[in-house]
Amino acid sequence: MRRTVQPEILDRLPADDPAAIQSRRDLQKVNAFMGHARLVARELGRAAMPRHVVELGAGDGSLLLRVARRLGRTQTRVHAVLVDLRPTLSAETRAAFRALGWDVEARQADVFDWLSRPQVQSADVTLANLFLHHFGEPELSTLFAMLSRQTRRFVACEPLRSRTGLAGASLLVLLGCNNVTRHDANVSVRAGFRDGELSALWPDEPGWRLNESRAGPFTHFFAASRDATR
Repeated sequence: MRRTVQPEILDRLPADDPAAIQSRRDLQKVNAFMGHARLVARELGRAAMPRHVVELGAGDGSLLLRVARRLGRTQTRVHAVLVDLRPTLSAETRAAFRALGWDVEARQADVFDWLSRPQVQSADVTLANLFLHHFGEPELSTLFAMLSRQTRRFVACEPLRSRTGLAGASLLVLLGCNNVTRHDANVSVRAGFRDGELSALWPDEPGWRLNESRAGPFTHFFAASRDATR
């Protein structure tokens, strides 16, 4: 299946549109069903607890909150930055992070603009969940080049581009997902990834270890880690 990137309805709807609100709730169910918080938490658990975390395309922060809950309360404060064109971080979600020892700030920005900011602070971990598939290969190459200079680890969960993925998207009606979510799920799968496509776009630089694989029937997983000695 050739990769095709097309606009998604949710990206064009106002944040307060009832269909958009319902679709964001749907995405929380979809993420839970796909087990992305478990995958990310397992990857982060392979190293020391990060002190500075960035999530790109973070939306309402619910995915990262589930990751934080899986990692457990930390005695060392974690600072997290949620970057999104239209962040919807609620006071309730912020308080839930705080109870786990996380300080969270939302930044409204285009990710390329944010990564181009002056006086960049390097992150221990940068995350992207159902975000990379919005971009074509040239944009992803640029994004990865910028990330490789600003983070020690990068972890992403994306749609697996497959006929199984398309079949799963068609069944989202059984989870009560609205027509926006069902449309966008189909578009997302067709823009998803498989095999070593993301690894091929990561900068070919020494000191990086890449892990790319299928994770279950619907998810494509990618992680890049810089050698601690570099």
